[in-house]
This record gives sequence, structure tokens and C-alpha cells, in this order.
Amino acid sequence: MKCRHCSHELSLPLVDLGSSPPSNAYLAAPQLSGPEKWFPLRVLVCDACWLAQTEDFADAHELFADDYAYFSSFSTSWLDHSRRYVQSMIQRFGLSSESHVIEVAANDGYLLQFVKESGIPCLGVEPTASTAAAAREKGLTIVQEFFGRSLAERLRSDGKSADVMAANNVLAHVPDVNDFASGFATLLKPDGVATFEFPSLVKLVEGCQFDTIYHEHFSYLSLTAAERILATNGLQVFDVEQLPTHGGSLRILAQRADTGRRPQTDALDVARRSERDLGVGTPAFYADLQSRSNAIKDAFVRFLLDAKRDGLTVAGYGAAAKGNTLMNYAGVRGDLIRFVVDANPAKQNRFLPGSRIPIVSDDELRKQRPDYIVIFPWNLKQEIIAQLAYAREWGARFVTAVPALEVA
Repeated sequence: MKCRHCSHELSLPLVDLGSSPPSNAYLAAPQLSGPEKWFPLRVLVCDACWLAQTEDFADAHELFADDYAYFSSFSTSWLDHSRRYVQSMIQRFGLSSESHVIEVAANDGYLLQFVKESGIPCLGVEPTASTAAAAREKGLTIVQEFFGRSLAERLRSDGKSADVMAANNVLAHVPDVNDFASGFATLLKPDGVATFEFPSLVKLVEGCQFDTIYHEHFSYLSLTAAERILATNGLQVFDVEQLPTHGGSLRILAQRADTGRRPQTDALDVARRSERDLGVGTPAFYADLQSRSNAIKDAFVRFLLDAKRDGLTVAGYGAAAKGNTLMNYAGVRGDLIRFVVDANPAKQNRFLPGSRIPIVSDDELRKQRPDYIVIFPWNLKQEIIAQLAYAREWGARFVTAVPALEVA
């Protein structure tokens, strides 16, 4: 396989998580009598540009189907994060009713609703029919397509160039990162700004966050790799922010390389030096993720087997992609975790891919009163524990498996 960005032959392994179905391919009851399509889940690192990437097995159209079940608005902390982002962009770049904001991967309108409320014209690009429909119900204009240079050229010719373009948690999801990035350079106004948020590869490696690896994530990005991708495609990074979201993320701000005039910030220089000092541009940085991932998986399985032996019941909370990666890697099935609760009605009454564990509402949690509740979206641990405080009434304890097994 060749690197998605620079076409260098890949040979440096990061981690092999076996195989699994796409992590958001939730099953309806009739599908339980049929087969599922499983793909190898392996990540390699390009030792020329340092882009970590899954091996090519699954097609994006297969992963992001019309019934895509991930809706961003079900996390209150994510909504708060998005509201703060909009306020920050308005203040920093002087956005007004004369401006134009475009979000790529607008999902269910979780972010653009705050742009619209501020009286700023906006447009969303979202390829999945289910989330695009939810965004339109909020009164938002959505173009239902995958984003790239071709769509950017059409929008620009229609007078839709942007003062600010937002791309939150999507840069990792695109198979053709060069086409995607060049679309931003095409669609930005001469003094426009593009922002990209993505989970940090450094945090993934340091915190052994292997469960954030799944087929929908084609790439795992450091600042080192992201800067190179954007620079190759006409964008110049001028600032970076460290974020707590998703276990540690980066927000990079970029401008058109041909017309942008914003100076590079001290924060960008500091972040570059930090990655250089950590050895992000060396094979040694990536060497032991496999062994550490194996140890976390083994500890989780031992916990579940011990609970089963002792006659204690275990349920899960959050039918999240990271939970599906963990359970399929660990070989967990319904004999070890009876059900998983999720607040999203689009996931309820369906079944997790691979493990085929049922997804239910929290009514089932109150009814069955499990002894342990495994929180799969560990990045939202405190938010979820607060929501489920009532489970303490029957003595339930909360469990997270990554980055280390914790029972609280």
C-alpha cells in the first residue's frame, strides 16, 4: 500500500486490531439471521510524511451510508464545545451578517445552528442522508455530497465562497486527503480561514487510545502530518490550539497560502517543537502501541470473565464506535455484556456490529439494574456518570477500559 498523501510505500506498522465490521454499521433485527462484512483493521505509518493510516479495505460510501447513525447533538458537552467555537470565530475574525460560514461534515446541524442563531449566513456539506435530514429540520441549508475540489469549484462558481470553513472531526474520515484539503483552498475567500479539529495522534499513542481506531477513520493525524498535507494543497497553517475533546485533540487554523497574511503564532512554534522533541518524525515513537493495546484488551476481558464467574451482571453505556472497536478486538459477546444503553433513538432497538449486543434505552438499565456499567465513550465519562447517578441507588459501579481499567 502507498501513502494516501505522498504515495510513499508503507512498511512501518502502528497497530493490528484484527478485523471487525464498520463500527457504525448497526444491525436491525432481520439482519441478525444474515452475515456481516468484516474488514482487517490495521494501521501503518508513512515514514516519509508521518501520516498514520488504515490499510485500504473499505470504501467510504460503504462506511457512510444513508442510515448513518452517529448524531452529534446527543452529547451536551459537544454542543457546548460547538457553541464556544462559534463564539470564538465570530469574535476573532469579526464575522457578521455580511460573512459566510461553511461547515464540512455538518452532521445534524449541531454547530451551524449556533451560526444561524447569530444571524450569519451559513451552509453545510453532509453526505449522509439521515444526519442531513436532521440538519434541515433545524432550518439549515445542506448540500448532501462528499466534499472535495469538484464540489468546492461548483460552490465557488455559485458565489458561495467562505470567510470561515469548519471541519470538525472529518479530516480523519476522508480517504483522499489531498482532494479534500484542496477543496478548502478553492472555496475560501482570499482572506478566509479554515479550521480543522481532529483527535491528536500524539495523544492516541501516549494514552494508548487504540479504540479510537476504526475503518471510518482513514487517517490518524499529528500536527507534523497535517501541516504537510495542507501545505501541499495550498493552505498555510498559522495557529494551533490544544483541546480536551476526544481524549485530546488539535484545532489548526489555516489560510490560503497565496493570499493569506496572518502571521504564524508562538503557539504553533511551540507545538511543532513539542512533536519534534517527542520523536513524532521517527519510527521509535510508534514502536510499542501494539503491546500496550494487547495489555489493555486482556485486562478488560479478565474483568468481564471474573464478573461472569462471580454472578455479577454487566451492561454498557454508549453505542460508540470506540466501544465497537474494543469489543470486537477483545471478542466480547452478549454473554459478557448483556446490553448497551444509548440515548440516540436511531441506535435503539438495533444491534452492535460484530458483537450483536442489543442497544436499548435507559429504561432497560433501570429495569435490569446491572452491577457494572461499562462506559465506552470514556472521553465523556464524567458527563455520563452524572447522567446515570441514579444507578448508584442499587449499587452499580462504573467501568472504563481505556487507557487503563478503572472501576468507580
